[in-house]
Amino acid sequence: MKHELSLRRVVEDDLALLEGLTQDPEAAGEFEWFGWRNLHLFRHDWAEHGLITDDRGVLMVVQNAEVLGVVDYRRRSSTPTAFYFEIGIILSAGARGQGYGSVAQRMLAEYLFAHTTVHRIEANTEIDNLAEQRALEKAGFTREGVIRAGGWRDGRWRDGVRYSLLRTDLPAQGS
Repeated sequence: MKHELSLRRVVEDDLALLEGLTQDPEAAGEFEWFGWRNLHLFRHDWAEHGLITDDRGVLMVVQNAEVLGVVDYRRRSSTPTAFYFEIGIILSAGARGQGYGSVAQRMLAEYLFAHTTVHRIEANTEIDNLAEQRALEKAGFTREGVIRAGGWRDGRWRDGVRYSLLRTDLPAQGS
């Protein structure tokens, strides 16, 4: 399997796909459908700041010219003097289960380590989302534990699993 993936900024033509992946229950998939949300959110934020700020960002996952999905990151405070990024991913149905998720999430982590001073990146998923857990582990993330009743989806509280990747988990550059 050859993964020639890249991450790129969102362009206006991507907005319909972003809306579909978050507003269409079938496109979002079982673990990403959280009900209807503000349909104009992506368009508003894209017009205002291109979906990238110092605190959060959205990037497209692309193979050659084909858009496979989206990764995002959000800055979270861990103490008054430190922060980490929490990342997420949504792939189109045709791109799921082919290894793209682990590659894209690793690429996003490497991007954040290269361009920010962040030391810790977190990713959370539902306890039943075994495919995402495998993808995070393949991307080098470490399972930290179960988050009891950490998320609400489809009428009930669901347990989650937290993963992390530290800057020091990556091989040193040049070695």
